[in-house]
Amino acid sequence: MTPQQCKMARAGLGLGVRELAERAQVSTNTVTRLEAGEDLKGRTIEAVRAALEAAGVEFIPENGGGAGVRLRKVTDGE
Repeated sequence: MTPQQCKMARAGLGLGVRELAERAQVSTNTVTRLEAGEDLKGRTIEAVRAALEAAGVEFIPENGGGAGVRLRKVTDGE
């Protein structure tokens, strides 16, 4: 997950830094540092990514058009 993907995912979900930090069980400073592109421990990045995925984000890998995110399609029953 890139810093830009984190920002896009958070914006798409309408989450603030505090809310994402709470969901990922990290500090708000950690989310800010991640989005600024600072080096963080892999497990910290994975915690943030897992929180975003649990909220409905799908991460799109670099495929010639740039890495991105999308919101998971909601089907009947979800």
